[in-house]
Amino acid sequence: MSYLRFEKALMTNLEESLSRELLRTNRSGAYSCSSIVDCNTRKYHGLLVVPVPELDDENHVLLSSMDVTVVQHGAEFNLGLHKYQGNNYSPKGHKYIREFDCDKVPTTLYRVGGVILKKEVVFQHYEDRILIRYTLVDAHSATTLRFRPFLAFRSVRQFTHENGVASRDYQQVENGIKTCMYAGYPDLYMQFSKSNEFIFAPDWYRGVEYPKEQERGYASNEDLYVPGYFEMPIRKGESIVFSASTSEIKVSKLKKLCEDEVEERSPRDNFFHCLVNAAHQFHLRMKNDDRYILAGYPWFKCRARDTFIALPGLTLSIQERDYFELVMQTAERGLREFMEEKPLTVKMYEIEQPDVLLWAFWCIQQYAKEAGKEVCQKKYGRLLTDMLRYIESGKHPNLKLDDNGLLRTNGKEHPVTWMNSTVNGKPVVPRTGYIVEFNALWYNALKFVASLAALEQNAEEAARLEEMAEPCKRSFVETFLNEYGYLFDYVDGNMMDWSVRPNMIFAVALDYSPLNLEQKKNVLDICTRELLTPKGLRSLSPKSGGYNPLYVGPQNQRDYAYHQGTAWPWLGGFYMEACLKLYKRSRLSFVNRQLVGYEDEMTNLCLGTIPELFDGNPPFKGRGAISFAINVAEILRTLELIEKFDY
Repeated sequence: MSYLRFEKALMTNLEESLSRELLRTNRSGAYSCSSIVDCNTRKYHGLLVVPVPELDDENHVLLSSMDVTVVQHGAEFNLGLHKYQGNNYSPKGHKYIREFDCDKVPTTLYRVGGVILKKEVVFQHYEDRILIRYTLVDAHSATTLRFRPFLAFRSVRQFTHENGVASRDYQQVENGIKTCMYAGYPDLYMQFSKSNEFIFAPDWYRGVEYPKEQERGYASNEDLYVPGYFEMPIRKGESIVFSASTSEIKVSKLKKLCEDEVEERSPRDNFFHCLVNAAHQFHLRMKNDDRYILAGYPWFKCRARDTFIALPGLTLSIQERDYFELVMQTAERGLREFMEEKPLTVKMYEIEQPDVLLWAFWCIQQYAKEAGKEVCQKKYGRLLTDMLRYIESGKHPNLKLDDNGLLRTNGKEHPVTWMNSTVNGKPVVPRTGYIVEFNALWYNALKFVASLAALEQNAEEAARLEEMAEPCKRSFVETFLNEYGYLFDYVDGNMMDWSVRPNMIFAVALDYSPLNLEQKKNVLDICTRELLTPKGLRSLSPKSGGYNPLYVGPQNQRDYAYHQGTAWPWLGGFYMEACLKLYKRSRLSFVNRQLVGYEDEMTNLCLGTIPELFDGNPPFKGRGAISFAINVAEILRTLELIEKFDY
């Protein structure tokens, strides 16, 4: 039995199938995404979605979808599916689906009378090319296939509507056509492995509707342009490969290319393999060979904080140290440019945020565990020292080291932590002053860099850093630990935030903690009682004021809920690490049970990956971005921690 397989009953039930999405990426910024029945439900959905750097910094939907019609004895059976205004679905091709399997590549089996047609979809790595292989498994009489492409040529953040500016021009290319609706866009090449007839019949399909945008309180309908259709006969047992790309290809290569790409894919036949596959989807290789980690799909870019949190889990935990080093090579350039106040040459956003350097220390510390401290010191020792001195010297525009050994930041006007939602330009959670995870990370960084200095027999530097760590440790406890045994989320002068939030878990999970054993256990116990869910830690306790666990409704409503009770799997990763550090093997079965909550998600929402966040109350429904890097990373890192206990 396949791990990611759905029968006819689920596929034909739109209430079940439309909520499940499928993501394919090329590891160079382009992607293909839709529901498992190929009905687009978001403006971000599309069969070929690519970056167009000549226009802007966004992705653009070129080919929205492709309807396939089976023609036999003059009768037409359209296998496509679109939602139109008024809750109308047409042409309802989902009713012909017999089964869907996504273990290696997404494979849909259609049955129309005596015709059985198999469709397999794969995105070519590092090329803006989607490949679809159609195989006529069975047919009792002459069969023709008709392909009707739906074009958008617009940013993922906008809609297209019928207009007189869109170009209808097209040119014949080998076994297909190329066309471009608007100036500035690349040509879209649509080609087949088999010769065919293209019938030019330009038309706009009006009022296509995206229910996920409706749910989110946005505009939700557009018109799509269809230039005509391709038609060709197909014999029983024959396969035809379709290519949509921004570049032309020799059609004689299509079948082999498709076969090679399918063969290269690893099966998603269990929980771990699904997560590894998801991890690879966040890889981003630019044309200049810079390497990045995308924060999530479908709308996130490469964010500095997310990069350093996600990188160890997405690479080191699955024995891909080489990719860690490639990303760090790009990231180090960005960090140095930022510290030296030079123009950034890296496409890494929010590198100026005050906790980015602190997460970079933690990230490199995880590398040291995998590669050894000697290797780490040789490769990143200079960077660690430079980052530490940059913070120490007070050069960071929004991170100051006070005499008490703690770091202070200003987050009143703009969000400065991962809790970054805003309404009317102001932070929903204005965390400012001494922030709990900043200072837990700082203490951990001082101790870690000191241990590397000691390794190099640099006793003077090691002693200096240890000396800095002592007042930090003392002040941390005096500042954050309250009479109820948990940690204040932030302290700003005489203002202490008594909200029970998950950020205190870092002081327990990090390798070097300013807390003693009893204090760690108290913090962990409160996180367990008030914040733990099957989908990670809540961003706020239900007992704290302002608890808002449901991430639903229009943008403002969601922004208020974003960090006010929603559950985050990546925080659950640090929670589970804290459990294992404090209680060792006695908590292994508990941690394994926690992971079951994530495995359930492999067949929900976006297949084989983890979404951005979950409602904080049952049934803990997944929300936000359909695939989120730091969540996948921390679950992979937890699996590795468990594996180490098994040896």
